[in-house]
Amino acid sequence: MANTHTVQHGRYVKKSSFNFKQKYFLGIFAGIFVLLFDFIFLKKSIMFVPTIGISIVVMTSQMWLDYFAGIRREKELEEKFPEFVRNLVESIKSGLSVSKAIIHVSQINYGALTPHIRKLANQVTWAVPLHKALANFANGTENKMIKRAIATVIEAKESGGSLEEVLETITNSVVEIKKIKDKRRAEIFSQCMQSYFIFFVFLAVMVVIQNILMPYVGNLGQVSTGSMQGSALEKSAELDFTSIPGFVMSVGAWFVSLNGIFVMVAVIQGLFAGLVMGKLSEGNIKYGFKHSFILVVLGFMIMTFSQGLTIGIL
Repeated sequence: MANTHTVQHGRYVKKSSFNFKQKYFLGIFAGIFVLLFDFIFLKKSIMFVPTIGISIVVMTSQMWLDYFAGIRREKELEEKFPEFVRNLVESIKSGLSVSKAIIHVSQINYGALTPHIRKLANQVTWAVPLHKALANFANGTENKMIKRAIATVIEAKESGGSLEEVLETITNSVVEIKKIKDKRRAEIFSQCMQSYFIFFVFLAVMVVIQNILMPYVGNLGQVSTGSMQGSALEKSAELDFTSIPGFVMSVGAWFVSLNGIFVMVAVIQGLFAGLVMGKLSEGNIKYGFKHSFILVVLGFMIMTFSQGLTIGIL
């Protein structure tokens, strides 16, 4: 459930919504096709488990692409908004009314913000009240920072304050916040790269432990006891394809086997490492889902492929 916010009569209102788009079905059907192909042709192959991960990525690919595009659009809106307000203030200072200043600056290209500004200019041209046009503009951007800024402008206008001074103050505040974010992002960039490096070292250690150390320890136990019955955990569990209940039971056994535990550890490590990187670099956990997605997919693919490769060799 995604959070959105609305400006109503100068107030900042929060609401929840989730839009499931029809194009998502394309990815879902493609993922199901990959999954069926996996179960029909690759169930005895070393690529069986990795391909399950691929099918899940394909199923959710459209949703992830929209999510990442939304984050990129949100950043562009926040970068262009101070430029728009600055040009608006300069136009007002030159003697234009607020409405004429909005129409004038709407001719400038502001990237992702341009359609919203031109819609604002059209509403002003159609004699829509300024506070309502500004609220529609803010709600149309679906950007939290812009909505808060516009809510402040509407409140100032309704209370009789100087709109020019308020816009100038907001511009300075937004620019300062952007400078702080850019500085933090630059300082954290090297740490993010180190986090990626550390994660790959972690995966390498996990691969060595599960494919070399654990079999070696198991062989020592077999030599000393004469059997493997004393081991608390099985290294792996063979999947049963003879029936659906048997397959479900074998998947559950795989999850509690050493191989399943190693994979889950890698996935959990990748998920939270990515979230931490997003929080440190952007100040918001949601920006870390990009890193989490990359690390989780790589961790799952590397661990499962290495397990299948080892089983194939043995």
